[in-house]
Amino acid sequence: MTDDGPAELVLLAAVARRYYLQNQSKVEIAEELGISRFKVARLLESARERGLVRIEIVRQGALDVDASARLQERYGLRHAVVVEPADHDPGSVRHQLGRAAAELLAEVLEPGDVLGLPWSRMVHAMVGALTTLPPVEVVQLTGAIALPDFDSSAVDIVRRAARLAGGPARVFYAPFVLDSKASADALRRQPAVAEGMQAASRVTKAVVGIGRWAEGQSTIHDLLDEGERAALARAGVAGELAGVFFDASGKPLRPKVAARLVTIDADVLAGIPEVIAVASGHAKAPAVRAALGGGLVQGLVVDTGLAEALLVDEPAPRR
Repeated sequence: MTDDGPAELVLLAAVARRYYLQNQSKVEIAEELGISRFKVARLLESARERGLVRIEIVRQGALDVDASARLQERYGLRHAVVVEPADHDPGSVRHQLGRAAAELLAEVLEPGDVLGLPWSRMVHAMVGALTTLPPVEVVQLTGAIALPDFDSSAVDIVRRAARLAGGPARVFYAPFVLDSKASADALRRQPAVAEGMQAASRVTKAVVGIGRWAEGQSTIHDLLDEGERAALARAGVAGELAGVFFDASGKPLRPKVAARLVTIDADVLAGIPEVIAVASGHAKAPAVRAALGGGLVQGLVVDTGLAEALLVDEPAPRR
C-alpha cells in the first residue's frame, strides 16, 4: 500500500477512532485489527503528524475518512471509501466515485492479481479515471449493454484496464441480456465466450456496480419488460450485482430470466476473494445492505448520502 492512498488513510482513521473515540487500548485495537500493538502506536503517531487527528477525525479532501472508517468497522469490510461529492449531478457523482475507486484499486491491486470487470456505468467511470495499474491480467465478467449515453462496451473497459496494467485482456463479444435462453445458451457455447467465462474463475479482485430492483436503479431492471420486473420482485429480488440476483438477505437467487444473461454465476462470484462495489445515492441502500449482509462484497466506494443511509442505525460512539 502507498503511504497516501485511501486504504492507508482509512486504516489510520479506524485506529484513531477506536483509540480516541471508543477508548480502546492499543492491545485491544491490535487484537481486533490483527496487527501488532507497536504498529498501532506508529499509526496513531502518524495520524497525529498528518493532522488526521485533532478533536475529531477530519476529512482528507473529498475523502470522508471518519465515515469510511465507521463503514469499514460496521460491516467488517476490507476497504471502505466515502466521498463527499462537490455537486449532486448524477454524472458528476459517478465521475467522482470513479476517480476514488480508481485510486483505491491502484493502491490495493498487487502484481499477479487477476482483475475482473463487468459492464457497469460505475466501472466505466472508474476505468476512465485510471492512470496506472500493477501488472495484472484483466478478465471480462459480463456481456455488454448498449446504451445511448455510453459509447464503451465491456470489451473496451477490460482492454483499457489491461493496457494500463501491461497484462493480458480476456475478452469476448456478447450482449449482456438476450431475448431467450436458447440464444444465451448458444452464445455461451461459442469458444471465445466459454473461455472468457472460464477465466472468471481465476479472478482475485473485482470491481462492480450494484443495482437495486427498482426503476432507474438497475440497468438490467430497466431493460426487462414490466411483467418480468414484477415477477422478479414477487420472487424476492432486491438487487443485482453483475447480473447475479439476490434477495433482501443477500442470498443469491436464480430466477428464470437469469438464463438469458451472459455473465458469471453466483458460485463464481462467491469464489472471488475480494469484490469492491461502487454505488451512489441513499435509494441504493437496501440493495447495498443486502449485498453486504450476504457477503457478496468485501469493499465499498460510496458517496456520503449512501454512507449515511448505511450507517443510520449505527450506535453512537462511546465517550
